[in-house]
Amino acid sequence: MPSISAIGRYVPVIGPAAVIAKSLAFQATMSLPLSVQRRISGPVIEGDGQVLAADTQLMLMLKKISGEPSVEDLPIPAGRIGMARQAEIAGGVQPIGSTTDHWINGQKARLYVPTNESGNGGLLVFFHGGGFVYGDVQSHDPACRFLAEESGVRILSVSYRLAPEHTFPAAYDDAIVAFKHIVEHADEYGADPKRIGVGGDSAGGNLAAGVALAVGRKCAFQLLIYPVVDFGSTTASRAMFGEGFYLTKKFMDLAHDTYAPADLVASNDPRLSPLFATVRKTTAPAFVATAGFDPLRDEGEAYAAKLAAAGIDVDLERYEGLIHGFFNIVGSGHTARAAVRELAGVVALRLG
Repeated sequence: MPSISAIGRYVPVIGPAAVIAKSLAFQATMSLPLSVQRRISGPVIEGDGQVLAADTQLMLMLKKISGEPSVEDLPIPAGRIGMARQAEIAGGVQPIGSTTDHWINGQKARLYVPTNESGNGGLLVFFHGGGFVYGDVQSHDPACRFLAEESGVRILSVSYRLAPEHTFPAAYDDAIVAFKHIVEHADEYGADPKRIGVGGDSAGGNLAAGVALAVGRKCAFQLLIYPVVDFGSTTASRAMFGEGFYLTKKFMDLAHDTYAPADLVASNDPRLSPLFATVRKTTAPAFVATAGFDPLRDEGEAYAAKLAAAGIDVDLERYEGLIHGFFNIVGSGHTARAAVRELAGVVALRLG
């Protein structure tokens, strides 16, 4: 059935059967041999000394020819539906031992227990991406299932208040409160309070970094996946990859203007831009993952350098052929799924 957005614009809502059909078609195309995908996707795309992965290039081409609008070109309610649909199609159906839903400070959370968990009480508290405007526990369900099942570590995905309904520092405050609650009630989630880490992608990576800075030794590890860490950034990667590689300047501007308007919030507020925060020796060790064709690449790598300069144990991995959003593309394909499997290996090593 069609629906009408909050401002009256017609928005088609894809039904479950159509989502499944689209997902299967997408997965079939993305699972073709890389050599075939390279022939279909056209001339090799290079940038900053890197080559865009064939399956990523094909995915971008399919998105372009589909004619579907980007989420930032829709009213926010419709954009939220669009992002959820994209995530479901790209993520596919992922196995998991079990899941249970919880509520933390009024926000939904979902606990993922892998089939073969390590059993030592490790837990990764995860915050979803979406520019502080989009996304929820469901939008990142396939990726969290995959991360838990591949790592053997429990994942607790926690939602937070979104803009424009709730502006800065609402999301930051929610993340801090949630993490502290989880540590204090670790037994409820089958976790050892000394083996609880934090992670997130994009906006969620921003929140994860903020949590790690705020709670010190209460956090055992931080996994930052292409985090936004500098809201006033004018980096080279933002200039090079701000169009044509999924995450656009328009989306980033919308996120900034909606969550933390420049006339109300200083872009160098450390709660908003962790790159300007003081890093204490008690900050958890980190793994920072960036993507070669991501506008946020340079600031993520600058943050890894900042942590290292402060004496924090940090590993940095740039996935050169990938784009922003690869964490959600676990349903098919080769390159993104392999990258997320590597991230699962890191989680297993640190918390498993």
